[in-house]
Amino acid sequence: MTRPITRRTILDTDLYCLTAQRFSRGRSCIEVVRAMLDAGVTLVQYREKTKSAREKYKECLAIREMTRQAGAAFIVNDDVHIAMLVNADGVHVGQDDLPVESVRRLVGEDMAIGLSTHSPEQARAAVACGADYIGVGPVFRTFTKEDVCEPVGFTYLEWVAANVEIPFVAIGGIKEHNVADIVRRGARCVAMVTEITQAEDIGAKIDAIRRAMAEAKEHS
Repeated sequence: MTRPITRRTILDTDLYCLTAQRFSRGRSCIEVVRAMLDAGVTLVQYREKTKSAREKYKECLAIREMTRQAGAAFIVNDDVHIAMLVNADGVHVGQDDLPVESVRRLVGEDMAIGLSTHSPEQARAAVACGADYIGVGPVFRTFTKEDVCEPVGFTYLEWVAANVEIPFVAIGGIKEHNVADIVRRGARCVAMVTEITQAEDIGAKIDAIRRAMAEAKEHS
């Protein structure tokens, strides 16, 4: 039986996997997402900044069908209209994108809205404006995105774990070797990009990450 996917449950998982075709060893987004789903991942975000709208739409249509068949949640980054067209489970926006309140008017009441945050002030504002979950990061320095802000470190992550009532996902520079530090500081859901997309064996990498997370939870 697959888990129900709603605005409130979309982050009820351990790994939040994002696409990044330019960091995927020559593999397509479709190939990478298939490997993620085969490894038991239940939350995938499509994040491709440089592709045309048509190409993104075609890939999102395919990934939407793949995730539906796997019982996994599908989130589209930034492109609200594509998320609506493919009936995604959620859309994720940043601080410089459309405001959450405006996105809600577009997508309706069923689609989850995630918002990237980098400070307690932004986290409080995200809760106040009705975001369903927040991204917390970048925890460590990352080169996956251009124009990314400076790392927020463990201080902000720990603050969110102690003070924010909506779900959150830690993101930014998180790897197999440091994921235990993230879990020990209160993160239940962790987002990874290149650590997974660049892995030669995506399934084996996901298994190793999950073992590290499980061990950290046991000792936290």
